[in-house]
Amino acid sequence: MKSTPSPRSLDELTLDTRFSIQELISRESFEDLLGSLRQLFGVSLRVFAKGGALFAESGPGSPLQTYLGSLPGGRRAVRETVETVKSAEPEAKGAIRLSCATGERYAVIALQYDGRSLGRTVIGPYLDLQDGACPEGLSKCDPLLVPDRLNEAWSAIPKCSESSIARLVEHLKCVLDLILFSGHRALLASNMHLASVQESYRELSEKSATLQNAYERLKELDRLKSNFLATVSHELRTPLTSIIGYSEMLVAGIAGDLNEEQRDFIATIHEKGEQLLELIKGLLDLTKLESGTLNLHKLDIPVLPILKDIVHTLTPTARNKGVILSATGDAGIPTLWGDAARLRQVFLNLTENAIKFTPSAGHVTLSAQITHVALASDEDEGPAIVLRGVKRPMIEVRVADSGIGIPEGERARVFDAFYQVDSSSTREQGGTGLGLSIVKRLVDAHDGTVHIEENSPRGAVFVVRIPCKRLSFMG
Repeated sequence: MKSTPSPRSLDELTLDTRFSIQELISRESFEDLLGSLRQLFGVSLRVFAKGGALFAESGPGSPLQTYLGSLPGGRRAVRETVETVKSAEPEAKGAIRLSCATGERYAVIALQYDGRSLGRTVIGPYLDLQDGACPEGLSKCDPLLVPDRLNEAWSAIPKCSESSIARLVEHLKCVLDLILFSGHRALLASNMHLASVQESYRELSEKSATLQNAYERLKELDRLKSNFLATVSHELRTPLTSIIGYSEMLVAGIAGDLNEEQRDFIATIHEKGEQLLELIKGLLDLTKLESGTLNLHKLDIPVLPILKDIVHTLTPTARNKGVILSATGDAGIPTLWGDAARLRQVFLNLTENAIKFTPSAGHVTLSAQITHVALASDEDEGPAIVLRGVKRPMIEVRVADSGIGIPEGERARVFDAFYQVDSSSTREQGGTGLGLSIVKRLVDAHDGTVHIEENSPRGAVFVVRIPCKRLSFMG
């Protein structure tokens, strides 16, 4: 298994001297420059990287060498010329003039930047203006040589004065210095950006690993918490059932007559036991919902009978507090797909909360109507895109009160377990903060939604939407 190389550090990327000409100069752009110099001076130019590999060139090779290379006897002169040019080692920022076996001339410039050798630039072949006919030795190098073709190839070699070559050399040095400087600056900027990206990636990787570890730890703690709550709830429920049962028997006089004060005490024990039992039931429901072990028995059920039953159940509580409780619904509301007992728990919890936080002479209203909700909006992406424009019929139940209301910034958080808007020890209303959390999870289990709206000028409206039917692709 191959190991992944570690990213280079900032110092390695910015101070490293091991860069090449390929990293500093664009080959295509540099060949355009060489082409323009060839048009100005009429001489071909080639640039070789360090090591001898051709990097860029401005035109075709020597026609004389092409012809001589086709003859067995002429190849020796071509090899000597090539070896002479390849072995030329000019000093830093210097140039060497060469006169080769073929009679052609070359100028070789050292390609250096910041004291680092990057390669060589070869100017030529060319002939001096004073050079005459083809050297006599070339005409006799091979018996198959055709003098006319040799003279034609010789005449095709560009002629240039040594002063023009000197100007070309100086001009090329200046241009190369500017290009290499710009290329080096761009390379440093690119490397620094790369180093910054690598460092950011490293930091993000570390943070991601830390968050993943924290997430795994929180999942484990959440699992332990759920197991603890389930175990404790079960263990508390058994003795508490006995306490409630015996308190009922005492009130019933099974153990003998009780005086008024004793009856009050037993009634208090029974009332608080019932409250504690409801809390334990809530904890059990919450742990089942969180673990996904709560079984729902869904059927097509009418919603108005559930709401009217809740009004009938809670009317005494509302009357004692001076709150008007009512339920309304549109005619012909279809059935919804859900668990009747659990939906009754949802609406009963919401209604109890509304009564609790509504002052005397206030009102709490339960209403039901049919609505149609789009399954996916135009902003949705992914698999849901196929559902765009499709609307699902849903039953909307609204529990509206004229109580103290819920601040807008708290409306999403009230569905968190154990969260209360007023968590101070002096709050007027009691409660554990589990009811709305259970409501939210039960509604989610029915593929529904629940949210809170303002009930101007006072109070809040809890809006629950449950699908009318079970869609086949939703299981």
